[in-house]
Amino acid sequence: MIALVDCNNFYASCERIFRPKLEKKPVAVLSNNDGCVIARSNESKSIGLKMGEPIFKKRDLVNKYNIRLFSSNFALYGDISKRVFDIVAKDVPAYEIYSIDEAFLDFSGIKDPYNYALHLRDKVKRWTGIPISIGISYTKTLSKVAGHIAKKSSDGVCLLNNEGRIDKILSSLPVDEIWGVGMRYAMKLKKYDIHTAKDLRGCEESWVRKMMNVVGLRMVRELKCIPHFNLEEDRSMKKSICTSRSFSVEITEYSRMSEYLSMFASRCSEKLRSEGACARSVSVFMYTNRFRPTARQYSGYFSMDFDTATSDTITITKVVMRCLKKIFRSGYSYKKAGVTLSGIVPKGQVQLSIFDFGDRKRSDKLMKTLDQINGRMGRDILKLSSSGINNKWKIGKERLSPCYTTRWSEILEVKV
Repeated sequence: MIALVDCNNFYASCERIFRPKLEKKPVAVLSNNDGCVIARSNESKSIGLKMGEPIFKKRDLVNKYNIRLFSSNFALYGDISKRVFDIVAKDVPAYEIYSIDEAFLDFSGIKDPYNYALHLRDKVKRWTGIPISIGISYTKTLSKVAGHIAKKSSDGVCLLNNEGRIDKILSSLPVDEIWGVGMRYAMKLKKYDIHTAKDLRGCEESWVRKMMNVVGLRMVRELKCIPHFNLEEDRSMKKSICTSRSFSVEITEYSRMSEYLSMFASRCSEKLRSEGACARSVSVFMYTNRFRPTARQYSGYFSMDFDTATSDTITITKVVMRCLKKIFRSGYSYKKAGVTLSGIVPKGQVQLSIFDFGDRKRSDKLMKTLDQINGRMGRDILKLSSSGINNKWKIGKERLSPCYTTRWSEILEVKV
């Protein structure tokens, strides 16, 4: 049996952990620069706040229902996610973290999966404050279906282990709600009068493979209780790592842009080291506000290779600054910029260059120390001076909640 653990309204739930008064109140989380809605509580959904909507268009709704808005706090969300999955994965033979708020668990060998799931749900709620739902079935695809039902059930758990019940649920499940069936496939299938998951499951496998390729065929077989998608315990290495931002106030000065890009380079380097990897090349991009047609428009892009693949923040930042000098043009107002690392390889597979005279051991030790101090004391306790001295780097986030669990200076205070 495979179980899907899904954190309910995860970002909104994270914001509620340290604010119990927000229970049963409408809550929404906004994207960078507080532009669009990226997460909603059930209460916000019920009053008509939609995903992806620009929040400035919904001011009347926000004021009418007193919706509490928060800037996205991904450092907090990532830490809470780790705590949740450390709990649910502790006593299972295998698991796969699918996203920041979802994980697949191997429930094989568990005699009473339904009651065990109830136990897990209660444990996570008590230990972290995050409500979760759990769907259990024979395959990952069916556990996704079960998870969809679990979200709407009173106990937050759904066990699909009966062929009759599976058949009944699939007959009422729209084809576009099946895991792996996107809008394009859904439109194509509906042209052939395939509207439900049961309709799709009943199609000839040769036809399914022709229409949806081999991945689609595997998904249909999983609807027939035939496992095809195994748990991926070892995550595949990323092909690229990018850090970018849209600026709340457009950037015109070179010095200010260099500070932002230096910080972006540091963020990319941190992510790269957390993957145990190195990058062969880096690219920098920036562009003006394309939604202001009357303003002067410009977009710049430049890429450079490292002599040897690296994850050293200092080396990466130096090359980023060289790229910046190539593309920065005075007289323009820049709305967005970013840094991308590519050509990513495992650290143990780096091919050294005959021109590499750097002390790699010293560099690795320095970066390890940097990450340890920032990990224990809070992000940016140590950073390069090129990132600026007094910057708080809250880019357009006026409603940012404290990083209660990841920064000592913002730890929760209890008043007696």
